[in-house]
This record gives sequence, structure tokens and C-alpha cells, in this order.
Amino acid sequence: MSLTMGGGPFAHDASAAVNYRIESPHHSLFMHAFPRRVRAELGGETVLDSRNGMLLHETSLLPQLYVPTEDIRGELLTPSDRTTHCPYKGDASYRHLRVGERVAENAVWSYPDPAREAGWLSGYSAMYWNAADAWYDEDEPVRGHLRDPYHRVDARPASVLVRISYGDTLIARSARPELLSETGLPNRYYLPPNDVRRELLVPSRTRTLCPYKGRATYWTLRLQDREIEDVAWSYDEPLKDARDVRGHFCFLHDDLTATAERA
Repeated sequence: MSLTMGGGPFAHDASAAVNYRIESPHHSLFMHAFPRRVRAELGGETVLDSRNGMLLHETSLLPQLYVPTEDIRGELLTPSDRTTHCPYKGDASYRHLRVGERVAENAVWSYPDPAREAGWLSGYSAMYWNAADAWYDEDEPVRGHLRDPYHRVDARPASVLVRISYGDTLIARSARPELLSETGLPNRYYLPPNDVRRELLVPSRTRTLCPYKGRATYWTLRLQDREIEDVAWSYDEPLKDARDVRGHFCFLHDDLTATAERA
């Protein structure tokens, strides 16, 4: 969650409960050093390797890694006709990335002559996450995108009685949920599997990937007369920040009723 999103200091909905005033444009840019080595691979070759990356936070966008242009293997890049214009950063030029028979079109972009307010982008290039087969933060595989150092995920046991129901049908009841807090998002209750009526749930086809929590499996509510898709999700193999909710179920759907009563 970027500093420019979810109530962060540079977001549209930034808190007014401060003792300072930030004079900033409607659309904010904030760039700072990323503290670790980052690598990207395509077709079995390392195509990007940088210890001098910068993370760009931009209003309503996920942070984007920029690296010194020389940290991307220039011999693998060919010019592209594609150009785009950003009123805040300037005109971007693109290059294709080729490794053997593998080609990632318009994979890399840069601002050769950036806007005056973003002059620090000069000499840096960025690469789309999906242009590579794999990314590494030091030696750890990156899931989805780099984790923002200003983003936190914390789980705590809570003394709350949580009930989840559909109409008169009780789906789950737990007095020992984990309360998960995540930067810029509402708190969520995760319920132990033994407190969930598992016979009412079947895995759906939906899968999502969170760089902070891991890959989520979604669940469909199956009743005698109907099915309601994606009423809950769980993390069977969560990343380290979400280990306390391993195998737990989090319910969220407009057709469900959820109550939480403090003990």
C-alpha cells in the first residue's frame, strides 16, 4: 500500500489530523531508495540486476521500481515505436526485451527528458512485472510485485464472538478469531477451520495473489437450492507476515450477515 493510497500522507484522502501542512499537487510523486538487491529473469537469463533501485510512489498507483538504465542488459533491448505521455512525468519511450526466441514487447520504459518536476527520473528505467518469468528481492522470489516498506500486515488473536450466516443458515461461529490488520484496508476476522461448517463450502476457481499474504483460495457456499461464489478466502501457504492466519477463513460477501460481539 503506497504512501499515496489508502489514507497515506500523500493520498487524496490523507488525514487532516496532523500538525503540518503539505503543499503538494493533486497528483503526487514520491521516490525513495529501495534498500535491497532486485533481479529479474526471462528465458533463464538475468535481464535486470540492481542494488540501486528506487521505488516511485504515485497517487492511486502501486509503487513502481525504477533502476539505473545500465542495470538492465542493454544488449537484450531493441527500440519500440510505442510512446506514452504522463502529464506529471513526461513522455515515455519503450523498448522490447528479447532473450533467444522469447520477446517481451514494450517491456521497459524510461523518460529521456522527464518533466521538470520529475527530473530525478532521468537515467532510470522501469520494467513491467509481467515481462519477466521471475523476480527476486535479494534471494526471495517476489509474489506479484515488490513489497512496499510502508505496508504492514499484522494478525492478533481477538476476544470476539464472530458469527457468519446466510439467512437462517449459520455458516461459521468462532470465539477465537485472528484479527488481521493491513495498511490502508479494513480489519478482517479470520476464523479457524474447525469453527467453520466446511461441508457447506467448496473451492471456487478464483485465485488471487497478494505480495504480503500470499496466494488465496476462494470458496463457494453450496446450499441445497443455490450456490454463492467466492464468499470466503483462505491462505494455505501464507507468506511470513500472514502465518498466523494459515488455513483460516475470511468471509466477505454482500449476501452474508457477519456479526462480531466483544467478550
